[in-house]
Amino acid sequence: MNKTQLLGHLKNQGFSKKILNAFAKVKRENFVPKDLEERAYEDRPLPIGGGQTISQPYTIATMLKLLNLKSGQKVLELGSGCGYVLALISGIVGNKGKVYGVEIVKELANKSKNNIKDYKNIKVYNRDGKLGVKRSSTI
Repeated sequence: MNKTQLLGHLKNQGFSKKILNAFAKVKRENFVPKDLEERAYEDRPLPIGGGQTISQPYTIATMLKLLNLKSGQKVLELGSGCGYVLALISGIVGNKGKVYGVEIVKELANKSKNNIKDYKNIKVYNRDGKLGVKRSSTI
């Protein structure tokens, strides 16, 4: 499955234009290991290291639909993995929104920081999500 086919699949499932636009803008292949890039648009989870996976696109789209995100919102994702969902959320909340990710696996937090380095409204923390993020950490 390629990106166009995945977008068509998600559209046929009834996801909103704002969710489809976010998926259209974010390159999933930038968030998976190099050896899995050709499989990036399969509608299935893929391993990303640290014993973790990047979630299935349909699952992510469902989550985004249920969140009903609005422009300008602040969003905190616990277990932000490789940063893919953070990038999608960033596209929905826009430049006036703020997106924060907390990832306990240091390797993934570092990959995530690198993957989202060009996004000005995303910040990733390497810590246990049970501890939250203090206001002094810019939230």
